[in-house]
Amino acid sequence: MTNDQTPIDLAHGLMQAAPEDDNARLRFYERLADGELFLLLDEAASGDDVAPRVFEVEDQAYVLAFDREARLAAFTGQPAPYAALSGRGVAAMLAPKGIGLALNIEVAPSAMLIPPDALDWLQRTLGQGPDQVLARPSEIFAPSGLPEVLITALDTKLVTAAGLARAAYLVGIRYDDARRGHLLAFVDARQGAEAALSQAVNEALIFSGIDAGTLDVGFFGASDPFAARLAKSGLRFDIPKAEASAPASARPAPGSDPDKPPILR
Repeated sequence: MTNDQTPIDLAHGLMQAAPEDDNARLRFYERLADGELFLLLDEAASGDDVAPRVFEVEDQAYVLAFDREARLAAFTGQPAPYAALSGRGVAAMLAPKGIGLALNIEVAPSAMLIPPDALDWLQRTLGQGPDQVLARPSEIFAPSGLPEVLITALDTKLVTAAGLARAAYLVGIRYDDARRGHLLAFVDARQGAEAALSQAVNEALIFSGIDAGTLDVGFFGASDPFAARLAKSGLRFDIPKAEASAPASARPAPGSDPDKPPILR
């Protein structure tokens, strides 16, 4: 087994140490969904079609995936074709087919068989989108009373939103209809990224295990006077800058678009 501990290893260890802890299990599946997986193939991918290597355990089909290229290489012991997909892309591809996921088998402490019903649950959970509500803020103040697990979940989740906004501020808020709550306000969000950022916040709520938790999301430009008020009162989350993008002519890898999972063949 390889010695380096990955986010999936760490989350898996916490889940195994507390098998009755639903929150630990939720955090493992969140790391699985957010992470990049390397899917072992029988042959090189052709366009959006992939042919993963399938094996059976007690009459149940599984495909092999690893959270590091080095782990895949350690398992095969020789060059082998693979596809790099997001965990959510893998769930979207396998769940409708009733196929399970063999994760990090023989090469990591997080080695496990994830059955099809768990992947189906993950896909359905990831598909729970946020509600849209129109309201005008009248007062903002420092956030209070939010559980630390949610703050940590937001901090972790927003790392995956690299390049989608400059920063985010968590504030307490009162609206003109007297409703109170909390708002996560994104500053200088990239055009078209609003839906992805809203979904990321929604998933942070879901996977933090907070029953009936709500958190509003808003978007503001840095030049908006409201942004200065956010900076003064809010808890700031820095969002990483995007890494240098691949050349425009490069073809996206299968599964890089979660709304268009690769096709099994």
